[in-house]
Amino acid sequence: MDGQLNAERRGAALDAMSDHEGVDVLVIGGGVTGAGIALDATTRGLRTAVVEMQDWSSGTSSRSSKLVHGGLRYLYQLDFPLVAEALRERSRLLTTIAPHLVRAQPFLWPLRTPVIERAYSAVGVGMYDLLARLGSRGRRKVPMQKHYSKKGALRLFPQMRPDSLTGAIRFYDARVDDSRLVIGLIRTAVAHGALAASRTQVTSLTKGPAGEITGAVLADLETGEERTVRARHVINATGVWTEETETLSDSAAGLEVLASKGAHIVVPKDRIRGETGLFLRTEKSVLFVIPWDRYWIIGTTDTPWTSGRLHPVATAEDIDYILDHANEVLTPALTRDDIIGVWAGLRPLLQPGVKGDGEVASTKVSREHTVVQPVPGLTVIAGGKLTTYREMAVDAVDMALGSRAKSMPSITADLPLVGAEGFTALQARASRLAAERGWTRERMEHLMFRYGTEVSLLLESIDADPSLGEPLPEAEDYLQAEVAFAVTHEGALHLQDIIDHRVRIVTERRDRGIPVLPAIAEIVAPLLGWDRERIDKEIAAATERAEAEMSAESARSDAEAEKARLAAKDLIAIRPLASDG
Repeated sequence: MDGQLNAERRGAALDAMSDHEGVDVLVIGGGVTGAGIALDATTRGLRTAVVEMQDWSSGTSSRSSKLVHGGLRYLYQLDFPLVAEALRERSRLLTTIAPHLVRAQPFLWPLRTPVIERAYSAVGVGMYDLLARLGSRGRRKVPMQKHYSKKGALRLFPQMRPDSLTGAIRFYDARVDDSRLVIGLIRTAVAHGALAASRTQVTSLTKGPAGEITGAVLADLETGEERTVRARHVINATGVWTEETETLSDSAAGLEVLASKGAHIVVPKDRIRGETGLFLRTEKSVLFVIPWDRYWIIGTTDTPWTSGRLHPVATAEDIDYILDHANEVLTPALTRDDIIGVWAGLRPLLQPGVKGDGEVASTKVSREHTVVQPVPGLTVIAGGKLTTYREMAVDAVDMALGSRAKSMPSITADLPLVGAEGFTALQARASRLAAERGWTRERMEHLMFRYGTEVSLLLESIDADPSLGEPLPEAEDYLQAEVAFAVTHEGALHLQDIIDHRVRIVTERRDRGIPVLPAIAEIVAPLLGWDRERIDKEIAAATERAEAEMSAESARSDAEAEKARLAAKDLIAIRPLASDG
């Protein structure tokens, strides 16, 4: 499957989407929702374009808890349809859509009381398992719940404090590299004919004589050039920027979205001893302790965010909150010295109802997300979560198509992403491939669960240039071929794109990857045509940003943290937004 994203294809896509023919659908927003919409629309036979003002997944979709889950806590709100929908989508991702990116993950739920809590928790998890089984269509990928005594739970997770539990229940969900999922969706859409351009900002919407939306004016932030795209339908999938994008239509109607900040910390794998993740209920929501290959992710928080939405950052209070709640069950306690990574993201919280006078062309409310058409030609979607991105995409495209939707149904329920087709066969021969290359099992698994069957493309690049088979200097868990692939196939245009969303060093190291920048730059410079001046500029910008984010972590308030973060200027500037000055 050819789904290359690179600088050349980006330029060709901009040319094609702004030609005289126009497009059937223009998607604004390159997070998981927009990427899912682009794939859904193009595979229905619609000429589709998708644009993102930053790098793909730069907003909420790269700063999540990295879970694909049904939402166990929603069962306690008796929202069975929502949980059933999410578990059905979880099954599809695990088995067909992205088995190379989504992996089953066991969690231990510590119980504090021996009888009552175990009884109602067992019923809740039992319902979770039942809904998952019903939604898996006979392709169940995760085991059912299992109960443990206190002694058994401590054998499974030795680092829990004995006084923090009386027993535990093990259940399963799944984890995912959120950015790589988004990039996989975009690349699959491109393979099916979609036109995709990152670093491309919609600056205005064009209108017809009756006020209907007929397209958009785009600013190519890489070159400063402006283009006009004619579109029969424009779909706004911009998450926390939903209202800013809506204002371009000059309509008072639409959706209202507030932002809530969620922060996470990362600690080394050897700092916590446990064979599962942890699911911890807090006074606000839940806290997850999630094992990955070389580290643990712990989060999240849930606090209102009213500052600029481009660069949310974690504060000292956020970090303290996570440490305090994790240390209620962990021993020895985690400290700030254990933390090697921190990030914060904004959740788009959809508010009830519709803005303005409420007179919209049509509205569809589907549990957590809502789709509206405030004016003809413009569809707006907001709410939802990563796990149900595909259902959101179906609803958005259905509304844009109107009466034509029944004759052009979605086909994405069983459509594999790039790297997914033939993944089971790849797993069967993984040991042989590793032996042929002299790789460890860990190296092979790292590559398989990032690239799937596209490992073959990495091998071809290494055969053509053996230096790409060498570990990346200062970051030996990655191969140099992965850096090159980020540019040639995954659409990276800058150093920051690579360390944030492809080779995700920025959240895995205490130094945020600063020492690795020169080596990465030397690999990508010939691929992107950079001279020495450009290399130095890219390194300086990424270094300045990393230092600003580390400085923000010592601030006590959001305002102080944002001030520290904004001390670093963006290499590629976004045109001013209403919420960002």
